[in-house]
Amino acid sequence: PSSTVVLNNPVSIRNAAEKIYPFQFQEYMPPTIITQKIETIKKFLIENRDIVTKPLYGNGGEGIFRSKIDDSILQGIDERKNTLDEPIMAQKYIPEISEGDKRILLVDGLPMGGAIARVPAVGELRGNLAAGASAVAKSLTSKDKWICDQVGPRLKELGLTLVGLDIIGDYLTEINVTSPTCFREYKSLCDIDVASDLFDSLEGRA
Repeated sequence: PSSTVVLNNPVSIRNAAEKIYPFQFQEYMPPTIITQKIETIKKFLIENRDIVTKPLYGNGGEGIFRSKIDDSILQGIDERKNTLDEPIMAQKYIPEISEGDKRILLVDGLPMGGAIARVPAVGELRGNLAAGASAVAKSLTSKDKWICDQVGPRLKELGLTLVGLDIIGDYLTEINVTSPTCFREYKSLCDIDVASDLFDSLEGRA
């Protein structure tokens, strides 16, 4: 009888939360914190002057706000509380988001031969296709390749066959292990058939 092939190790999916696991590679990330304390976020804003806050377990660009040092309040945060109900992520704003939030799909720890940049709509902060961003084909930069070289083997060791790295400018921001998207965009814009490579990898294990 044929055995069942598990695509991504369930234990690793549990342990590698999309926005938390990148801290294993903190040297490749922009300044980033996770906290529930309003005062900590305010201090982070003073240090970095321009930040983005987002929920730890959100998706599709929901709940993402930008706060600048000259703002009178933290955007999207109820400052009447000392402590938020749930922890959130605060990250230094990366101006290169205007050029797109790059999704790089990896199969067995190896990147596909290109990237899909999700370019925010005019006046929009979020580089999410669900939030109206446009998909644009990009070549992998030397920094993209270097990050993939550092991260890819670790992901493969964890049994994470299909992973989507998110890179803005030169910084790793998320590691998507639950449901990495952009297969269709890779096919239509880069002429790269990620699904075919993925199934070739899975058939090699069966």
